[in-house]
Amino acid sequence: MTSAPLLIFDSGIGGLSVAGPIMSRLPNAPIVYAADNAGFPYGSKTEAEIAARVPALLGRLVERYRPALVVIACNTASTIALDHVRAALDLPVVGTVPAIKPAAERTRTGVIGVLGTPATVRQRYVDDLTARFAAGCTVLRHGASGLAAAAEAVLRGETVPESEFEGPMRGLLAQDGGACMDVCVLACTHFPLVEDRLVAASGRQDIAFLDGGAGIARRTAHLLAGRRWSEDEPAHRAVFTARTAAVDALAPALAARGLTQTDYL
Repeated sequence: MTSAPLLIFDSGIGGLSVAGPIMSRLPNAPIVYAADNAGFPYGSKTEAEIAARVPALLGRLVERYRPALVVIACNTASTIALDHVRAALDLPVVGTVPAIKPAAERTRTGVIGVLGTPATVRQRYVDDLTARFAAGCTVLRHGASGLAAAAEAVLRGETVPESEFEGPMRGLLAQDGGACMDVCVLACTHFPLVEDRLVAASGRQDIAFLDGGAGIARRTAHLLAGRRWSEDEPAHRAVFTARTAAVDALAPALAARGLTQTDYL
């Protein structure tokens, strides 16, 4: 039996869309949810900045919390820094990649949208996933620079205008072939948190929205097969890299997901 937690890391609170499926699959595992709010948003940072920042932060977090496994619940950080993190840490590290493979399997029209941060959609990793799993499809990409921040605002209980969601969807649907798009990959973990707003903004009911949360939870459970935690209700905590008023505003959304303790790195 172990008391080692699972460390879930993101630039902000987007990784809650991954933490939820993991908690459902491993209900007795304690969770440390780490948000680098001091560095948020990652989508507008350079590759060099992310490649340096993420391994350093995770090294400090692993030293403090001694987790059994790390999940990088951020597409941008994963596509840029995953190899660096795995080289630096001596424990399993699960990354997050755009759900292009399941999207290609699901589409009927052959037109897939990938909605992510600017830093994610321009990565060669996305090119490689497309070539491997969606070579016969038309893959439309759009980098939505402000959507992660809008999702954070929604979870803080703020009023966010519909234009914040209509713009990103228009960025996909207005491209050549967009009228035929029937699957949209949410390639930022923030975006599933506002999927209902994106569905409404699209003005269409025939588009399936996919994300990687369930697949990450399956992979995490597989890597931890055989580990046992206490049958007592686990203690979950959130960790932030900066003390801000926004963290206080997130308290209800965090508590609703079982994250009732807050630390700062």
